[in-house]
Amino acid sequence: VIFGGLLGAYLMHRIGHPEWAEAASHTQTWIGAVNTFVLLTSSFTAVLAHQAAEKGKGKEAAKLLAFTILGALTFLMIKSYEWTIEIMAGYTITANTFWSFYYTAAGLHALHVIAGAIIMGFIAVDAYRGRELHRVEIIGIYWHFVDVVWIFLFPLLYIAK
Repeated sequence: VIFGGLLGAYLMHRIGHPEWAEAASHTQTWIGAVNTFVLLTSSFTAVLAHQAAEKGKGKEAAKLLAFTILGALTFLMIKSYEWTIEIMAGYTITANTFWSFYYTAAGLHALHVIAGAIIMGFIAVDAYRGRELHRVEIIGIYWHFVDVVWIFLFPLLYIAK
């Protein structure tokens, strides 16, 4: 719901303010593309974890969830690097409306990535012990949702200039 509201606000504001194109031209598209690849890869490992859990292979599912968590941490490190570059160039949350939206949307997404990684860690421990393997599917669905949100954010923040 939050991301839907942000998306609607973005589209309405983008249509009425052509100066957004100039502000958006300063995003690091290649970094956003790398992060997209990282998230899609982590989604694949989440699928493999689910398949392992369905077969009762808890330790394998836990290992694959660990790879998914590694993808989440990689995403966050890359995002931190990107934000550092942008802030040092003067593109802060207060620079203009585009950057305010950018940091709000990307920040909310990053919070969901952090929450997913933490919860996934607990589920991986249970899976390793052979308990609650059905939770692997549930966290996988959540993780795919996080990825789908990014699939919408990536073109809005990096490509639509």
